[in-house]
Amino acid sequence: MVEIKTDAAMDAMREAGRVVARALAAAREAAGVGVSLRELDEAARAVLAEAGADSPFLGYRPSFAATPFPAVLCASVNDAVVHGVPTDHRLRDGDLVSLDCGARLDGWTGDAAVSFTVGTPRPADRELIDATRRALAAGVAAAQAGGRLGDISHAVDTVARQAGCGMPADFGGHGIGRSMHEDPHVPNRGRPGRGFPLRHGLVLAIEPMFMAGGRNAYRTGADGWTLLTTDGSRAAHVEHTVAVTDQGPRILTLP
Repeated sequence: MVEIKTDAAMDAMREAGRVVARALAAAREAAGVGVSLRELDEAARAVLAEAGADSPFLGYRPSFAATPFPAVLCASVNDAVVHGVPTDHRLRDGDLVSLDCGARLDGWTGDAAVSFTVGTPRPADRELIDATRRALAAGVAAAQAGGRLGDISHAVDTVARQAGCGMPADFGGHGIGRSMHEDPHVPNRGRPGRGFPLRHGLVLAIEPMFMAGGRNAYRTGADGWTLLTTDGSRAAHVEHTVAVTDQGPRILTLP
């Protein structure tokens, strides 16, 4: 069932979104050559603890997962698309890193993701990240009251096709509120003018996931969580929690 949020609820989610933004900023600042993914998770944990927030990621176990997720941060590197588990793996010069983080504050949830390179960037990685960011901006711009969910999906897909990027089938954004994953599912492919009506108070996590190889197939890593490109090409993932309002889309996970 889709829950429409009140203005007060959206304001509360904005506070959770600020915590998410600070946690991602802290993890990104900590990232560097030789730094472990576990250290990035520790940086995000510290921000959540300081804010009095908890993590909707830690201990999360959907039906496909053999084990609960062990961290507050998803850290995906190079050919990892999403859901990377922070380990003692140390970052190397030129790595492409995607970080996804959530926070629950006073019963309300925020969720966002960023992608960036460590050290010397590859031109192709910069182009991939830029395309993914453009897709997110297009998806956010399409989140207009009076529209349809397919408008958002089509906006993201249009950028992916123009950039020649693949996207993992079956994965996309989602409704969000008191729980991290709520109805409706937000596909990254769709037809404009179709799907669930967009109205004031609908809050969505919009999250393009682009794979540079142009293929849509993926595989699950040995940890049971990490999604990897089947061709070894690099991937990028960006996300914001966005409220549909009568005044236009409101991004809740900005700093």
